[in-house]
Parts: sequence; C-alpha cells; structure tokens
Amino acid sequence: MAFADNVVDIWTHYLGQNSLLQPLWDDLRLNHRDYVRSPLFPVVLTVSSYFIFCIPFLVCDIMGDRWPWVQQFKIQPSQRPTASTLLHCAGVTLYNHLFLVLPASVAQWLWRPPADLPDQAPNLLELIVGVIGNLLLFDFQYFIWHLLHHRIRWLYVTFHAIHHKYSSPFALATQCLGGWELITVGFWTTLNPVILKSHLLTTWSFMVVHVYVSVEDHCGYDFPWSTSRLIPFGIYGGPSKHDVHHQKPSTNFAPHFSHWDKIFGTHADFSFCNAIK
Repeated sequence: MAFADNVVDIWTHYLGQNSLLQPLWDDLRLNHRDYVRSPLFPVVLTVSSYFIFCIPFLVCDIMGDRWPWVQQFKIQPSQRPTASTLLHCAGVTLYNHLFLVLPASVAQWLWRPPADLPDQAPNLLELIVGVIGNLLLFDFQYFIWHLLHHRIRWLYVTFHAIHHKYSSPFALATQCLGGWELITVGFWTTLNPVILKSHLLTTWSFMVVHVYVSVEDHCGYDFPWSTSRLIPFGIYGGPSKHDVHHQKPSTNFAPHFSHWDKIFGTHADFSFCNAIK
C-alpha cells in the first residue's frame, strides 16, 4: 500500500510540474509570437493536422491487399474505398475549406484581436484534464446535435445525409460534411475552450487531439493501438463503434465516448451489425 501511495505521489508531482511544458511555451510565445497570436493559427493547425493524420490511413487504403498484415485489421474487409470515392471526399473537403473555412478565417482575422499569451505554461496535469474536459463537452454537444439530425428527417436530408453516403467509413470521409455541420463542429471546437477557460496550449492540444480521434473514428481500421483499445472499461467508442453507426445509423450517435449512447439506449457493439446481416 505504501509503495502504491509513493507511485501516486511521484506521478502527481511529475504531472504537476510547470517546468515540463514551460520551455515549449516560452519558445512559442517568444520566438513565434506573431504566428501563434494570429486568429488564423488554430485554423492552420487543425487543417494541416487533418490532412497529416489522414495520410497513413489513406496509404493503407491504397495499398489494399498488398499489405495483408494491415488488412487483417480492416473492420469491413470486403468494403474498400475506390478512387472515385476518395476523390469525391477530397473534393468536398477542399470545397468546404476554400469556400467556408477560409472566408470565415479571414473575417475572424479582420475583427478578432490577437490572442494574449500568458507568461506561465499549464502544467501537464492541467493540460491533460483540460483536453479531456473539452472532449467530454464536445461529446455531449455533438451527441444531441447528431441525434436530432437523425430523428428529424428534414435535418437529416438537408444537412447530414452527405456524411452517410458511405456505409463503410474511411479517413477522408471524416470531413465529407455539409457546410452547416462543418460550421457547427468548428463553432463548438472554438467555443468550448473559452467556456472552460483553457490555456492556449491546452486549447491547441485539444484541437489536434480532437482532429486525430475524429479521423481515427472514420479510418475503417481497428488497430491494436486504437484509442478505444488503450482506454479501458469500454468508455471510449473508437473506430468499430463508429463503423456500426454508418452501418446502422440509429445507433452510436456520440462521436467519441460511449456513456451517452448507453444512457439513451442507442449503444451497439460491432457484433450487433454482424447479427443483422
């Protein structure tokens, strides 16, 4: 018991040290001040992160059977994206970013003052808790939004149907969205750190993590290192659970975690889809 208490104390002390992130924060605020203070910085960060995170999964899709060791983790082995589907999703994504995200970013640049950069960095524990808090808040918001857009046919047909064009998701389908949905997701992603009074370093970390887990949810592969396998007790959904949603759209509305679907009776495991085939 004493050994366990000592381990907890050591980790608490380690995570609570400001000095761990302070050098990184000092470098950003002193040497890259003009870039990170720009309202465009979060946009560049998230958009570049999205395409970077998509690339490994895109390569797996393109290689296909030439990489059998990868294809063993394909959730729907018989369903692979074609060149036309990849190009369609890439086209929708680029269109949305050029004609929605870019104008909104420029407008924000014109009216929003540069961000203040505090001298002190968050400690690692504050950053981790902040990222998790932002993910949980977004999970609740998107669960309600998503549920309504499936239950109200006009909302589904008008805004959300494009995302369900493919019953077997793949990485580039992550942002194959209507403009309304993209704007809504971007609004919550930007607003939630303000609500939770997150440090800018925590805010940017949340944005990158959120982009990654969103891409992972749609990647179509359930690797041993998938986030859902690393987080215990089934509290996190992951690619298999979201794959079920694309096959059976009346289930698994939460984007990341599992608790809201379990509470509202809309949770389903991948075995559920195998049973209805």
